[in-house]
Amino acid sequence: MLVLPMYVALGAPSVALPAIGRAFAVPFGATAWILAAWSLTSALAMPVAGRLLVRWSPFQVLVAGVVALAAGSALAGAAPTLPVVIVGRLIGGAGAGATVIAVFAAATALPRRQRNRALGIIAAASATASGCGTLLGGAVTSWLGWRAVLAIPVLALPLLLAAFPSRRALKRSGSGSGSGERNGSAGRLDIVGAAVPSVLAGSLITLLQAHSVGLPAPVTLAVAAAGALAAVGLWWRVRNTPEGFVPRRVIASPGFLVAGLIGGTVFAGYYGVLFRAPSLIEQATGGGPLKAGVFLVPAAACSVLAGRLVGALTDRFTGWQVSAGLAALTVVGVLVVAVFTGPITIVVGTALTVCGFAGAQAVLVGLAPDLVAPDDRYTAQGLLNFMNALGGGIGPAAVAGLSGVVPVPVALAVLAALPLVGLVLSLTRGHTAADRRPDPDATRGSSR
Repeated sequence: MLVLPMYVALGAPSVALPAIGRAFAVPFGATAWILAAWSLTSALAMPVAGRLLVRWSPFQVLVAGVVALAAGSALAGAAPTLPVVIVGRLIGGAGAGATVIAVFAAATALPRRQRNRALGIIAAASATASGCGTLLGGAVTSWLGWRAVLAIPVLALPLLLAAFPSRRALKRSGSGSGSGERNGSAGRLDIVGAAVPSVLAGSLITLLQAHSVGLPAPVTLAVAAAGALAAVGLWWRVRNTPEGFVPRRVIASPGFLVAGLIGGTVFAGYYGVLFRAPSLIEQATGGGPLKAGVFLVPAAACSVLAGRLVGALTDRFTGWQVSAGLAALTVVGVLVVAVFTGPITIVVGTALTVCGFAGAQAVLVGLAPDLVAPDDRYTAQGLLNFMNALGGGIGPAAVAGLSGVVPVPVALAVLAALPLVGLVLSLTRGHTAADRRPDPDATRGSSR
């Protein structure tokens, strides 16, 4: 229940973006920041929340996340200017990231078969919410206005009451894992280590949209320089601070970075399509946001099927094989939306990306504990979700930025190259490694 408002917050505003752009008299490309800002801070909050889980219980992280989610969404809904809207979305996205990690912490603490089932349910709920968010966003935009759409995640506060009967179980799932004893995260949080990937991610998304928002050349160069310095700083920090915010042994675990890249590329494909599909349907049908939302309901419904099937598929195939199929679906879906202009074909293409998103989320998050030692489970979970959600921010930013230079179909066709990379990585990894849990007795830095 608690993942519903935060994923609605991704789908619903996509339908309201044209209205928001008109209200603030800004180019449509600039409104991509409303989606990208949420994905960016959601991504950044996930590894932070993962490290906090060794000191706080999942329930405490859940409460903190929901409060930030609601507060930021209320600010975005009441904002007088687009920059204030973006600030509210940044705050709300951070709360969403923390909430997702708390929910996943409870699910990944389960035995493997139950874990896959639970993650499938969560994935189906999240994809359905983000997809059906277009219908809800269209209805709310038509009847109550775009401000009400941005304020929808405030509904997470009353839903938090549903978690109170389970708070003792949520506290137990975060204890006794021994995580902090081994990775050192029970001590002071590595602020510098957390800041470096934050600057890198923010710089990347800003550069992708520099042309569409008319960013001045000096500012663009400064952002590029900051991103380059952050990239070097991240490399240096990982190399010289093995127990820092990004532990070297975690990202060096065989398959971990590959899993993160696969998830990021699939998420980029889905959110890039989600950004453009409502406006494309409006153009094709001549209707408004409500009609676009109605058209996209069947695409959202496909997430339920994907979430239910993913558990069965992972029992018969390796996670890498399943992720390859999901990446392939995403590539085809993005290309269908890029090539065909009819509303039905746009819905079909969007449905394929929905299936890829829902399935990849469950498969890769479920795979993460099998790639690292048990004591690193929460850290790995946070970092993997960071890479996934960052891809979700890159997708809309890339489409918005490219749309200012080339036609929208070409921008979407270029976007398809990202999940194509994920497909190649999945196939390559599937031929070089088995999907298995590492030896619990393995020492740090060992080859598993």
